[in-house]
Parts: sequence; C-alpha cells; structure tokens
Amino acid sequence: MQNAPPTSPPVLLSSRGIFDLDGKRVRLKELDQEIAAPDLWDDPRNAAALNQEASRIRDDLSTWESLTQRASDTRELASMVEAEPDAAMTHDIETELAALEKEIGRRQIELLFSDPYTDHVALIGIHAGAGGTDSQDWAQMLLRMYLLWAEQHRMPVEFLEESVGDEAGIKSATIRVSGPRAYGLLKGEHGVHRLVRISPFDAAHRRHTSFVLVEVTPEIEDTVTVEIDPDDVRTDVFRSSGAGGQHVNKTSSAVRLTHIPTGVVVTCQNERSQQQNRDVAWRVLRSRLLALQQAAHAQKVADLKGELIAAEWGSQIRSYVLQPYTMVKDHRTEVEVGNAQGVLDGDIDPFIEGYLHWAAREGAESKAS
Repeated sequence: MQNAPPTSPPVLLSSRGIFDLDGKRVRLKELDQEIAAPDLWDDPRNAAALNQEASRIRDDLSTWESLTQRASDTRELASMVEAEPDAAMTHDIETELAALEKEIGRRQIELLFSDPYTDHVALIGIHAGAGGTDSQDWAQMLLRMYLLWAEQHRMPVEFLEESVGDEAGIKSATIRVSGPRAYGLLKGEHGVHRLVRISPFDAAHRRHTSFVLVEVTPEIEDTVTVEIDPDDVRTDVFRSSGAGGQHVNKTSSAVRLTHIPTGVVVTCQNERSQQQNRDVAWRVLRSRLLALQQAAHAQKVADLKGELIAAEWGSQIRSYVLQPYTMVKDHRTEVEVGNAQGVLDGDIDPFIEGYLHWAAREGAESKAS
C-alpha cells in the first residue's frame, strides 16, 4: 500500500462544519440545564419535547464520535501496513473505508436536521397560481406527487381542505402529513413550482407555463404562544365544496379564517362538525403565522408574505419541464433529474436531500461570516 488512508474519509472531513457539532454540544448543555430544573414536569408536554431533543442530539454526537474513532483506527492499521505490507490487512482496510463511506452516507441526512420543528407534523398548502386551468391541473399533479411520496414513506395523510377547479384540477388543497421528521423532510418544498408542457387544454397544442405555490409549515401545539388579535381574523362558514369521496365529508360545515393583517387564509372542511373544523383551522392559522414570523427574522410579517406569495414567473424554486424535453431542476440546489415522470410519481427524495445539504451549507457559511 503506497499511501496510508487519511484520518477520515473525505466525506467525513468535509461534513464537520455542515453538521455544526460544536453548536449541537452547546445546545445539549442548554437542554441539560433546562431538564435539570425542579419544576420541569409541571409542563409535561414541554418536558417531553426537551428530553426528545436532547436524546436526538446525543445520538447525533455519538454517531459522529463512533465514525471518527473508526476512521482513526483505520489510519493506524494503514500505518502498520505501510511499514510492513500485508495483503490481508490491506484488504481489510479498504473494506472498512468502503463501509465507513456507506455508513456516513446513510447517517449524513440524519445529522443535517437542526430545525426545532423537524419532528412536527407538516401542513402542506397547495395553491394554483398564474396559468388558469393549466395551473389548477398542475396543482392537482403536485398534490398527487406529495400523496405518492407520503405513501412510499408510510406517512399518514389527512385532507383538511380541497377546492376543485372550474374545469380541471384544484384551486387549492391543504393536507396534514405526519410521521418521523415529516416537517424536517418536507420544509424545502415551500415555494413556487413551475411547469412547462404542451397544454392538454389548448386546442392549438401550444406550450404553456403554469405556477403553483406550495406552503409547508410545521403544526404547532396549542401551548405555543402566537399573538393573534381575534379582531384581526374574519370567520366565514359555508358548505363543503370539494370533490367528495374520501377527501371531503359533504355533511360537515366548512370554516374559513382570514388573518386580515397578513392576508393568510386557512380553510378546513374535513371534520364532522363546524366546531371541529374551527379548531383545526385555528391550529393551522397559528402554525402558518408562526412560520412567517420565524422566517421574517425582524421583518414585518406582511412584508414577508408579499415576497413569498407571488406564484408567477421568476419566483420559482423548482422547474418541471415536460416539453420539448423532460427535466426537473431545483434552482436553489442545482439538483437536476431527467426522469420527470418519476418525480411526479413521488420520487422527490433527491430534491429533499439536496435541499437539506444546501440549507446546512448556507447556515454554516452564514455563521462563518
């Protein structure tokens, strides 16, 4: 063996900053202090959340330390083989390095989750934008894509609202996706999605561009405080207007909440009673307003909403091209997939993983600057 292996496989070395292990250690100390408080269990839900977060960080740190130790042991073996060549040991070293690379690749995604709402339920709102009937059909296609992805990952889905299109597709829909790290996985889908294709609704068979806004927010507990003035919320009650079937209970009384200062609108029509729909709608409204407040960082919520809500040309996070070629490209991460149909059939993991890596790098660079 001419050269000893490095202390760690390249992917292990390049990931240290992205994983922010120092930040995780600092956060664990903070959590340990909070968990040690004598009145911790006065609020059982908060206590459980703190213990869960601390356990997850300990697992992350333990994983890193184990991988680092294995890499160090491998280097020591390599040094021995360099001094006294041994074919069997050389093979063992190469096997261990390959195993390390594979294990790191498997664990890498887990270590990238840092959002405090990672494990929360994901609320996905899909809204047809510019493009008329084509846009409403595109919204239906995206809804199907997320349903298939959730099915593949065995994540339960609940419909909260669905408004059918005038001729085809849907005007909007809101679904609730639960499961391990649902919000952490899906949050990168938030933004405008652009479709380019030959329109099935155009008699001249021209190419059309359609836009759909996808909103992804974590569902928050009732105990989380979000200041909402009841006078700022308009409540409308109406009969369910969805397509029916398993998605909509036609006998329920639908509730629509409009937060006037920001223009955020939440509709729920899936529950059996008006009060149940009202409760769910308020929970979704709190979740969306909290997400806006966090993303704004010091900006006014209304200003932020004005930046994000425009589902039109130039604001897309991802483009799906079906004509004259097939390609799906994420404009933030540069992840590109040629099998567009596979993506529309729910295979969006490359984009989810690409976003997690991209967001981690952005965060590391921001801290460094």
